[in-house]
Amino acid sequence: MLWIKAFHIVFIASWFAGLFYLPRIFVNLAAESIPEARMRLLLMARKLYRFMTILAVPALALGLWLWLGYGIGTGSGWMTAKLAIVVLLIGYHHACGRLLAKFEKNANRHSHVWYRWFNEAPVLMMLAAVILVVVKPF
Repeated sequence: MLWIKAFHIVFIASWFAGLFYLPRIFVNLAAESIPEARMRLLLMARKLYRFMTILAVPALALGLWLWLGYGIGTGSGWMTAKLAIVVLLIGYHHACGRLLAKFEKNANRHSHVWYRWFNEAPVLMMLAAVILVVVKPF
């Protein structure tokens, strides 16, 4: 079980690296007007989104294994709250994909300031998830 936990943490950290960095690319895309720079940023964003999606799969699978296979957190309030955060993170990940598609179609409607605020959501969700798992407040 400790190996599964270790790999779960590594894949979660890797997935979050993408969730933190992709919106930063969006900040630059929203502010950039030079076509060559925009194309380079779009290429970076596409590659990062694809890679972070690949990383999310084992992160979620290992988390399910710990929860369902070993019963970690079963019937606990903290686990229910953490699972709600996981659902929000999956939604955030999907929203990043939709925003990327809008940038690719040159249909972005948000400013670089909006993306700076959007970038804060995974930080807050990670903070909440870590507190729930470590402190287990309920």
